[in-house]
Amino acid sequence: MKKLFAVTLGILTAFGGFVDIGDLVGNALVGSRFGMSLAWVVVVGVVGICLFAEMSGRVAAVSGRPVFDLVRERLGPRAGLVNLAASFFVNVLTLAAEIGGASLALELATGVNYLLWVPGVALVAWLVMWRVRFETMERVFGLAGLALVVFAVTLWTLGPDWGELAGQLAGPPQDEGAPTYWYYAIALLGGAMTPYEVFFFSSGGVEERWSARDLAVERANVFIGFPLGGFLSLTIAGCAATVFLPLQAQVSSLSQMVLPAGIGLGGIGLALVIFGIFAATFGATLETALSSGYTLSQYFGWQWGKRLRPRDAARFHAVVLVVMVAATALILTTIDPITVTEYSLVFSAAALPLTYLPVLMIANDPDYMGDRVNGRFANTLGTLYMVLLCVVAVAAVPLLIATKAGQ
Repeated sequence: MKKLFAVTLGILTAFGGFVDIGDLVGNALVGSRFGMSLAWVVVVGVVGICLFAEMSGRVAAVSGRPVFDLVRERLGPRAGLVNLAASFFVNVLTLAAEIGGASLALELATGVNYLLWVPGVALVAWLVMWRVRFETMERVFGLAGLALVVFAVTLWTLGPDWGELAGQLAGPPQDEGAPTYWYYAIALLGGAMTPYEVFFFSSGGVEERWSARDLAVERANVFIGFPLGGFLSLTIAGCAATVFLPLQAQVSSLSQMVLPAGIGLGGIGLALVIFGIFAATFGATLETALSSGYTLSQYFGWQWGKRLRPRDAARFHAVVLVVMVAATALILTTIDPITVTEYSLVFSAAALPLTYLPVLMIANDPDYMGDRVNGRFANTLGTLYMVLLCVVAVAAVPLLIATKAGQ
């Protein structure tokens, strides 16, 4: 019974914690412009994140060390440094977007300008990372993020033409060009497979002292919780496709993204979706900031971990504080958080091969994994994904420039 409870709690936490500002913005924007024609990208992204998250969690459980702790050792300092630079840049950009998203949710709830909330969000997030136990932090905000299930209820309540939504799967609207279509496909994939997720998942496994006995729980979190989160992403796109696509209205603000919940469920739906967005983006703020500290500290061999006091892991805690200050400063420049999110998705997509190639390599190394190395199916699928991610990485920035960020 105790193990069943742990598995169920882990699944719900993974489900509630799957959606962040990138998934929210990407799916709402794509749904309003392309309907459900890019739903296949979400499916591809969920399969990919499940594949590589399971590998990274298995590495942590079997070796007792997180993925990035092994990157420099396995790939060498130069290749590891390239990986570190790419992931760290994307992490900081993503962190700024998450802080901005949480602040925008508070603006919707209170009417107070989001810029006034930014320092408070950052400060509270830092205090939570410093004072709250890892397991408590992860579960509280993961479970609170389940409030976003209101999108699924909203879609049902709106009573869309299901045949029309299904028909949109066949292709994008005729007035949208191919470059723009593929630009948003890449952004959506970047949102589903954001690099910080695997680094946080692997490092979190070490924080929680996973062992080989925890592999069943780890796999349940990944193979059940993440697909449920992917389903939630599709309902966000479905709500936007139902409300905005017929009006040819493009989503460009958080207030527009939550509008379907207000239409479908009234004030209660609106309150729940705003709460869910805050919980999801605040939780992702914690994960992204910690991921930055994890990756830098693990590469340089510093002491790291939330469970360690600042005096015992001073550089780790200093990195977390510095990236929080940097991300906060970026949002306080008044740059639109939605714009930051869109750019973070594209640069995240460009960094995907650097993120996942080391995971694939280490999960195949018997020196670290013993008899728990990848099987034939995981290696075949992983290789196919690496080819896809290399194509995505090559195309991401040129499409960003060619489409003027999807305009």
